[in-house]
Amino acid sequence: MSVTKEQVLAKLKSVKGPDLEGNIVDLGLVSEVFIADAKVYFSLTVPAARAQELEPLREAAERATKTIPGVKGAMVALTASREPGSTAPTAPRPAPQRAAPAHAPAKPAQPQGKPKTDVPGIATIIAVSSGKGGVGKSTTAVNLALGLQATGLRVGILDADIYGPSMPRLLGISGRPEQLEGRILKPMENYGLKVMSMGFLVDEDTPMIWRGPMVISALNQMLREVAWGELDVLVVDMPPGTGDAQLTMAQNVPLAGAVIVSTPQDLALIDARKGLNMFNKVNVPVLGIVENMSYFICPDCGGRHDIFGHGGARDEAARIGVPFLGEVPLAMPIRETSDAGRPVVATAADGPHAKSYLEIAAKVRARLEELSGDGARKMPEIVFE
Repeated sequence: MSVTKEQVLAKLKSVKGPDLEGNIVDLGLVSEVFIADAKVYFSLTVPAARAQELEPLREAAERATKTIPGVKGAMVALTASREPGSTAPTAPRPAPQRAAPAHAPAKPAQPQGKPKTDVPGIATIIAVSSGKGGVGKSTTAVNLALGLQATGLRVGILDADIYGPSMPRLLGISGRPEQLEGRILKPMENYGLKVMSMGFLVDEDTPMIWRGPMVISALNQMLREVAWGELDVLVVDMPPGTGDAQLTMAQNVPLAGAVIVSTPQDLALIDARKGLNMFNKVNVPVLGIVENMSYFICPDCGGRHDIFGHGGARDEAARIGVPFLGEVPLAMPIRETSDAGRPVVATAADGPHAKSYLEIAAKVRARLEELSGDGARKMPEIVFE
C-alpha cells in the first residue's frame, strides 16, 4: 500500500505548533509534501529568530511521519522565514579546526565575513561548477576526484545536483545507503571514492519537484549527516547555473576553491563568467578553468576538428587572471566509459584521455597548496609517460 500526502498531513495534525498552539498543518507551517520510494520529504517554515529554538518541532514532525504504515524514512527541513527589514539570526560558531593529515593540502584561511562551519573529518572541500548544464561538469568532477586520489589523497565526492544526480551512473553504484545511528548515512563507495548522491535515495526516473529550501536542506544533510570518515579532499559536483542552491552552498560551505568547467564556445563562456563572478562575490578562490569537449580527433582519418571552437576557455582564463587547468577532448571512450560507470581515470589510467584528467588533478592540488601558503610542502612528483 502506497503512502499518500493525505495520510502524511493527517498524521502531522497531531504535532502541536510553536508554543503548543494549534497544529503545524492548520498553522500553515508545512510545505508541499513530496513522496518517493516510500520516503517522505517536506519542510516546516518558522520565524528565523526562533529557528534554533524550534528544532525539536522538526524532530517531532519527522518522528510522527515515520510512524505512518508504509513509510520507510522521512527528511524534514526547518526553513527560516524573515520579515522584511528584520535582522538575520546569529550564525552558529564555527567548529574547532581539525588538523589535516600530513599528506593533505592545508585548508586556506577563510575570508572574513559570515562564518562557515567545518565538516568534521574533511580537510579540504572543493567545488566543480559550470554556468550551464551539458558541458560535462559531472564527468569532469568524477575523473578529477579519481585523479586527486591517484596523487595519494583520500577523496570523497558529493553529488550536489539534486535535480539531475549523475554519480550513481558515472560510478556504477546502485542500491541505497545504510542508515547508521540517528540520521547519519553511510556513504556508498566504488573505485576507492566515498560517494553521496540524491540518486541513491530516489529512483533514477523520479522527478525532484522541490523548491529552494528543500533543496538546500537536502544538500546540508548529505554534506553534514554522512559518515565521511577522514578525507583529505571532498569534491562537490555543484548544480549547473548560479541560482539559490549554488549561492547558498558557496556561502555556507567552507570551500577551499572552485573549478569551473566550460566548453570553448562563446555561449558556454558567457555562462561560465557568471559562475566565476558568483564565487568571487562570496570570496571563494577559483582554482582554474577546464575546457571540456575542446577538440575532436577523427578515429578514421586522425584529423583534428574543433567542433565547438577551440581555446575560448584558455583565453578567458588569461583575460581574468586565473589558471587554465587543461583541455579535455570530445572523445567516444570518455562518453562510453561514463555511461558504463567505468570512468577513464579508474579503468584506463594509462590512456591519453585519463592523462588529461590526471594532469588537471595535479594542477588543482598544486593550486590548493599554493593558496594555503604551504610553499614548503612539496607535492609528490607525478610522471606521465
